[in-house]
Amino acid sequence: QIQIVESGGGLVQPGGSLRLSCAAQGNIFVNYDMAWYRQVPGKRRDLVALITKEHTTTYADSVKGRFTISRDNGKQSIYLTMNRLEPEETAIYFCYARITTMEPIGTNDYWGRGTQVTVAS
Repeated sequence: QIQIVESGGGLVQPGGSLRLSCAAQGNIFVNYDMAWYRQVPGKRRDLVALITKEHTTTYADSVKGRFTISRDNGKQSIYLTMNRLEPEETAIYFCYARITTMEPIGTNDYWGRGTQVTVAS
């Protein structure tokens, strides 16, 4: 069974920084793409940043130059360093991973439960 565990959310002032962490745990054969999404209640879940196992990255236009996604394949983990945060980026941040397992055999998408990020004075 696969578990996706996020940490690092919290309250930060506008213009401040925060670092999120996410670890995939369980019977992992291959861990492909991992990503961070965010969602405000009542709205859709949007991609923030994605990183492949080869460390190729993709960012939402709104976060380019401020957010950095990184990955440690040995730890099955990704990180999101967020700088110059804005109040409208208050949301629940979810970690995503596309993983192949051998027992049972298959490739599926997995999500964490989310971590709250609040940007306010």
